[in-house]
Amino acid sequence: MSRAADPEIGEIREELDWTALDTYLRDTLAVTGELSVRQFPNGSANLTYLIAYGAWRAVLRRPPFGRVAPGAHDMRREYRVLSALSQAFDRAAQTLAYCEDTAVLGAPFFVMEYRADGEVVRDEVPVSMSDLPDVGPRLTKAFATAVAELHRIEPDAIGLGDLGRPDGFVLRQLEGWTRRWDAVRPGDPETSSLMDEVGRALATDVPQPQRVSLVHNDLKLDNCQFRVGDPDRVRTIFDWDMTTIGDPLLDLGVMLNYWPDDGELGELARMLWPGQQRMGLESKARLTSVYAEAFDLDLRRLPWYEAMAAWKTAIQLQQLTARFERGESTDSRMAYYATVVPVAARMAARLLDRQHVHGA
Repeated sequence: MSRAADPEIGEIREELDWTALDTYLRDTLAVTGELSVRQFPNGSANLTYLIAYGAWRAVLRRPPFGRVAPGAHDMRREYRVLSALSQAFDRAAQTLAYCEDTAVLGAPFFVMEYRADGEVVRDEVPVSMSDLPDVGPRLTKAFATAVAELHRIEPDAIGLGDLGRPDGFVLRQLEGWTRRWDAVRPGDPETSSLMDEVGRALATDVPQPQRVSLVHNDLKLDNCQFRVGDPDRVRTIFDWDMTTIGDPLLDLGVMLNYWPDDGELGELARMLWPGQQRMGLESKARLTSVYAEAFDLDLRRLPWYEAMAAWKTAIQLQQLTARFERGESTDSRMAYYATVVPVAARMAARLLDRQHVHGA
């Protein structure tokens, strides 16, 4: 696959101190030659770059510019998770270096391996897979299977048993995301009121976890990489900076929140990835059943987890909108996200209504 035509790699949008980076990389990784840098433009928050010295290539991850919510965009956490997880889970990239010194790039950052043999599936089937049979079902199964395998890993076995505190985890999540919402809430009183109402409803009816596992917290199809021409196995999972230990059904809720659906509960996914409806992906029910094959789970409370995911997505999108409005990003997509926030809020409310109708 030609890298020059790769939509995942673009020109630099956010400039850093490349001279300081060059010095750090030479001292830390003993690289030689001339540094070249390009940016991965499709992420919405953390800044991610392809760095190269001749044929040697790696990926650099740094938090976004400007105000960062407490606990968000944690590069130390992401580095630690990947360093441990990559030893047991080949869908996690190998780490190369971590820099705490903010004098280099203005914030902590880390460097990890670059996997050049893959491609990200966003809202269209890649050319390399377009002539293959049953691509949609195969992508669906591969994604659900990869997440199930992640959730089967015992955190203690890979040295991550202290990454989080499972007891009270969901309530702490609700409290933390409520604080984030309060810091960025829009002027739209209807959306603000609905988000407050949903947050209170979620907090008064938290399901008891059936299992405890690593929780990625942002699992969606475009946070995965497949080998070129191979829809049957996820090659890499990205964006581990929010990983913790807790109820794995929170991850399933996020997956379903972003998955295409023809009904009113698919409006959010259609606004973010309009082309996914035409990719032939299987239903949310099929995605759930493939995942659940690995576990003995009661899924009657699943709409609650989906509602939690939609509510949290509204907050994340509002954070991105606020960052753009403060001039901390030039990414024009963030202005569009303001139109998606009320959609995510309404979706969360509808899912809670569905939970109430069907009961636990």
